[in-house]
Amino acid sequence: MVKMSVIKEEFKVETPFKNREEVTVEIRACDLFGGISQFVCFGFAALGVIGDALKITLGLESMSWFLLAIVAGLNAIIGHMHVVVAKHLLGIESEKKE
Repeated sequence: MVKMSVIKEEFKVETPFKNREEVTVEIRACDLFGGISQFVCFGFAALGVIGDALKITLGLESMSWFLLAIVAGLNAIIGHMHVVVAKHLLGIESEKKE
């Protein structure tokens, strides 16, 4: 029989973050990541549209730029969802303190 007490104890944390400063640092970092990924997504999509409209290859084919835009957009969603979850957990934590 395998004991997994170390993993179970690790997830028995009452609060998701150690303090409010840790939450705000996490929110800022993830918001920056999401914003940068979002602008990269728009840039890749613009390169795909320009390349397709002019019928030229801008380093990659137009479809490759669109696929890169999709990947960058998914990365942006990950960053923004992390911000939403962190703000939600911060709100729950502040309600419990009051």
